[in-house]
Amino acid sequence: MPKTIRYTLLSLRDLWVSAGPFIVLTITLLVLAYWWLDPNPPKRVTLATGPAQSAYEEFGKRYAKILADDGIEVVLLPSQGSAHNLQLLREGRADLGFVQGGTSTYSAADAETLTSLGSLFVEPLWLFYREDALGRVQGERKTKATSVAAINSLTQLQGLRVNVGTAGSGVPSLMTRLLESNRMEPASVRTSNLDQTAATVAFLGGELDAIVFASAPESLMVQMLLQTPGVKLMSFPQGEAYAKRFTFLSTARLPQGVVDLAANIPAEDVNLVAPTTSLLARSDTHPALEQLFAQAGNVIHGPAGWFKDAREFPNRDNSELPISKEAERAIKNDAPLLQRYLPFWVANLVERMWLVMGIIIAVMLPLSRIVPPLYEFRVRSRIFKWYGQLRDIENRIEAAGENKALLDELNAMEAHAEKISVPLSYTNELYALRSNIHLVRKKLLRTDGSTP
Repeated sequence: MPKTIRYTLLSLRDLWVSAGPFIVLTITLLVLAYWWLDPNPPKRVTLATGPAQSAYEEFGKRYAKILADDGIEVVLLPSQGSAHNLQLLREGRADLGFVQGGTSTYSAADAETLTSLGSLFVEPLWLFYREDALGRVQGERKTKATSVAAINSLTQLQGLRVNVGTAGSGVPSLMTRLLESNRMEPASVRTSNLDQTAATVAFLGGELDAIVFASAPESLMVQMLLQTPGVKLMSFPQGEAYAKRFTFLSTARLPQGVVDLAANIPAEDVNLVAPTTSLLARSDTHPALEQLFAQAGNVIHGPAGWFKDAREFPNRDNSELPISKEAERAIKNDAPLLQRYLPFWVANLVERMWLVMGIIIAVMLPLSRIVPPLYEFRVRSRIFKWYGQLRDIENRIEAAGENKALLDELNAMEAHAEKISVPLSYTNELYALRSNIHLVRKKLLRTDGSTP
């Protein structure tokens, strides 16, 4: 092997032996910190949405598309609606889900196992009824030219055939509470629990007098029924009173002509009551996932709509559960600086480990100062270890009869010294050793009476 390569390898070996423990300790601390903090989220997450063609399903698709850009696969789990989503979250079958306010009464256990990523949008309570509904109940036969009294109070639903949605949608529970607040017996309304599509078909076919569901205006069913002839939307003149009695409700106004300006649909302003829908997550959901979903919520629900101003949602209002710290930070601020310029996984890793990395660096920097002296000691020890033997030979020169043996020892030592390999910066000490060996040899020869 060429001497240059051998010298280089020896230097690298000395450097590794000197710095190796320091490097191993640093890597070990980083690995332990990574294991403890678990900075990077899982690549797959389950989101409970809702029935087919619902606003929940549409929003779920948007979330999945946005998170796919960051390498996260969002598995959309269809459900019967808000109440079913809450059940899926409680059972651990979904990581996140859309849950409507008033769906359930939350317990202390829910506050421990569930967290809110903020209120995303209002879901007005859409109560569509047929124009001839009141006339049928009252036994009146009305022609198309005869005006029909509008339904503007829940008490007018008595005797009507009303579909309040499936049990999993949360609307039945909400309607029960609203009817009870009007001192109405549940039996006074002929309710059914068909799913949204089947109920709409029955409603349009005349088998139902009214249909109730809570949904964002983006729902295809809402858009269709608002423009269906012979179908009216109930207005809630007492909307403010409902909002005062139920904290999860707020008022919403559907402006005249907002659906279709040319056809002037609706023909007048419609007052609605609207529970707020939140995105709930299990408390063991990875914080980075909470952050990503909250940031996606800013994009999806931030623009202005029928019932909201721009940037009004997401927000922290009307929340029945504690708001996640990650969501609160995302709602208040834009995306973190690093995420604007780096891939998500890199930015997230730095953001979640910077404090621990800073502590490790603060601890390891002082320790790193021992590496250069240790390296120097290892290199110089290959030279200095011979000085002990050299001094011993020098001390034994005066002994009679040993000069020949001492000379042999010196020659052997010099042969070893010629084979010592050190970096160029330490060759002066190697040459000093060889020079000292020569001086001791001269002294030995002079004592022996020989010519040096």
